[in-house]
Amino acid sequence: MRGRLGTCLVGREREKHMNLASIIDHTNLKADATKADLVRLCDEAKRYGFASVAINGCWTASVSEWLAGSGVGITTCVGFPLGAAATAGKAAEAHQAVIDGTTELDMVINVGKLIDGDDNYVVSDIAEVVRMAEGRPVKVILECCLLDDEQIVRACEDCVEAGASFVKTSTGFGTGGATVHDVELMRRTVGERCKVKAAGGIHSRQEAEAMVKAGADRLGVSASIAIIGG
Repeated sequence: MRGRLGTCLVGREREKHMNLASIIDHTNLKADATKADLVRLCDEAKRYGFASVAINGCWTASVSEWLAGSGVGITTCVGFPLGAAATAGKAAEAHQAVIDGTTELDMVINVGKLIDGDDNYVVSDIAEVVRMAEGRPVKVILECCLLDDEQIVRACEDCVEAGASFVKTSTGFGTGGATVHDVELMRRTVGERCKVKAAGGIHSRQEAEAMVKAGADRLGVSASIAIIGG
């Protein structure tokens, strides 16, 4: 009886880890990431069953080959990390990522235009990347650490209007990362109209689970293995 109970508990714990892994975008967006780093990222994603690997665009074609047939997605970042590129540049990045085999796109909102109140520009900027994605999910990074609550709500509404699949908290390169407050606010704002991704500064299982409880559907983390290991 004791042995059976122990086996049951181990099985539940393994299932818990696998469920968390399935919503993680295993991330390496460092400027100095090498081929060896990206190969390791892909190997880990396959081994642990992560939702996708999040990468810079120059690696998309290679990663597409390395992950072929694995079931692990590819999240290519666009306009990263500032979001201040011209819309045509973001669109070109998105188009090339699609050609190279990406399955999802993470783009950075134009933060300055949002703060200026130029929502028409923000919506158009996102919508053009959505168009170039050709049906692939587009996650829009708001960089919440630079915004107040009103701006976060407005950014979420702009993303929904533009056809984004997710709103996302952070690049991980700003002055702050995901917070429970921001995730809860984003979830309340978008409701079921799109999904929420929390990213930036999530280093432990406790932090990851807090983001999920707050309403995150996806997590972007580089400490993925440590997190699912508890």
